Amino acid sequence: MTDPTDTRDIAPRVGSPLWVYMALVTVAGLAAYVLAVSRVMELQLLATHPLPWVLVALVVFGDLRPVVTPGQSSMEAPRASIAFSFAALIAWGMPIGVLLSGTSSALVLLGKRRSPHRVAFNAAVSALSTYTAGWVLHGVGLRRPLLRIGNQTLSLHQWVPEGYDVWRILLAATACFAVGFVAVSVAIALHSREPVGQTLRRRLPYQAMTNAVLFAVAPLVAVVISTCATFLLLLFAVPLIAFHVAAAISVQREHQAHHDELTGLANRTLLMRNLAKTLEQASSAGTKVAFLLLDLDRGLKEVNDTLGHAVGDRLLRLVAQRLTHSVRPGDLVARLGGDEFAVLLPSVKDAAVPREVAARLRAAVAETIRLEGMQFVIEVSIGIAMFPDDATADETLVQHADLAMYLAKQRRSGVERYVADLDRNSPARLALFGEMRRGLDRDELELHYQPKVYLADGRLAGLEALVRWRHPVRGVLTPADFIPVVQQSYLMREVTAFVIETSVAQAARWRESGLPVQVSLNVSGRDLLDTGLADLVDQSLSRNRLPPDALLLEIDEGVLTSEPAHAVATAEALADIGVSLSLDDFGTGYSSLLRLRRLSFSEIKVDSSFISRMLDSPDDEVVVKSIVDLAAALGIMSVAEGVESAAVAAALTAMGCVAGQGWHFAKPMNVASATSWLREYGRRADAADAADAAKAQPVR
Repeated sequence: MTDPTDTRDIAPRVGSPLWVYMALVTVAGLAAYVLAVSRVMELQLLATHPLPWVLVALVVFGDLRPVVTPGQSSMEAPRASIAFSFAALIAWGMPIGVLLSGTSSALVLLGKRRSPHRVAFNAAVSALSTYTAGWVLHGVGLRRPLLRIGNQTLSLHQWVPEGYDVWRILLAATACFAVGFVAVSVAIALHSREPVGQTLRRRLPYQAMTNAVLFAVAPLVAVVISTCATFLLLLFAVPLIAFHVAAAISVQREHQAHHDELTGLANRTLLMRNLAKTLEQASSAGTKVAFLLLDLDRGLKEVNDTLGHAVGDRLLRLVAQRLTHSVRPGDLVARLGGDEFAVLLPSVKDAAVPREVAARLRAAVAETIRLEGMQFVIEVSIGIAMFPDDATADETLVQHADLAMYLAKQRRSGVERYVADLDRNSPARLALFGEMRRGLDRDELELHYQPKVYLADGRLAGLEALVRWRHPVRGVLTPADFIPVVQQSYLMREVTAFVIETSVAQAARWRESGLPVQVSLNVSGRDLLDTGLADLVDQSLSRNRLPPDALLLEIDEGVLTSEPAHAVATAEALADIGVSLSLDDFGTGYSSLLRLRRLSFSEIKVDSSFISRMLDSPDDEVVVKSIVDLAAALGIMSVAEGVESAAVAAALTAMGCVAGQGWHFAKPMNVASATSWLREYGRRADAADAADAAKAQPVR
């Protein structure tokens, strides 16, 4: 059945360069075929012997089943039929070789329901290349009769290659390969509008290597033909089948390693490999490349919440199918994870092309989807970055597309191209971004934990997980050193997933060892734009068998004011699964009382900038007191950040602040130190409780 996305089956426009070229090659090939076949005088005698029919079967099988190897498409795959048709050329001469190669190619393509122009062109190329090889053999001295009849019995009298004939075969094989390779490469270049020289250079190494192996087999087949032993010729089917099976297994493994299991699209590994190769080719050819990053804004979460994740997976597969059918031939669609996709456009003329593709993608995805009797509408934001205009390196190009996609979400415009003026990253910070990609792969991130205590009695209120990057050169980096860069990139999702899974797993281990403690972690603005955040948290809690109230997520107040719609929706989804919410850096934004009540925050964290100036600035003291009173009136716990001294802790206690966090109580600690601290703190708390209980005993 014809692949609807394969535009090679669409006839070229009449009069176009491709049409003219294919017409000329087809006419030349047809002429070669007619001239060669007209010289076949012993066809009837050949048909009465089983050996030629076995050879025909091997040629047809080789055309039917191209040898597809890892990293190559069926279009680039060599045909094993070359070995057998070239062997017929060696043993029986050019007319039989042309008849076999041309006829087999035409019949196989017709059986696959290819378009007439494609059948004619490929058959013509096969006939023309074999015809050329035949004349080369003729020119180097092969001019002996090929078939004769003796004693009224068919006798296959053919040329048997000997050692000194290697150079003849080598010349003929080179000519056969060169004609077929150049003819097909020029057609590919005209079809894809790629420079012919670039196409030849790109295809030559692989095609030369694989075809050399097949041509090398042909003399061995010719020797077997000379014995007239049909059974021996049949034995060539065994290694041929084994070759196909081994190649198929390799392709399957390669496909599994480089494709998304759910959608079948390319994964991040294959995308980045192709992107690097594409940029290298574009750099040498002076062409432009476009990279599109897509993120679903809404729809997937509604499906998951309403119909379950199984139906959500069906939705993702449907979206992947729509994306695949909305791009041009040769464009690569990949799934990066979750509801994030990417499209690589290897060759574009100007910025208008990726915008047109982006518009088609949005329109295709936005079509109403019907699942389980319900209708859903999916919206997508797309960021565009171009090589070499916006970036000259693969990682930077991806990051710039990600920044543009983030801008499209913020502006709710759907499609945005990277604008350098809106990128606050310096070259040094961009270099840090590339190092972060490698740091994630090398497990250089780790979590430290800082206690939060009740000011009134010193009891433990929880631990806050703080990410650290143990950089191999710069040492331990705090979030302020790298999160601002990562937050503007697709890596933020991976960093967030690491923090969530690591902190939840550690909280579960503490609980199992008798140290139950609520762990809190920060959620960035980029995280709140991710509709899959709530699912990520829920799955991590379930996987580690931890109750939702064991986790507290801290949301920056500035995010709620700058992105209220997206942030509130994600915060509500987190609250729905039972996770506690904390409003971080309160006082730096303009949150309304209605929002505080609606989202059911369990605590408010007073920004450390107010706490640090509180004893020296009456205005800051008033601000802190007002926030503490507001929290008390709303029934929300107030937490002071940046408590560095006993005097500040005492002043906060006097104000009625419930809890505090800062170096006065403890610095951030690694897992081992935090575990020891929890055990020691627990022993002190038990001793204090015992002392209080003793004091409470009545005097007898």
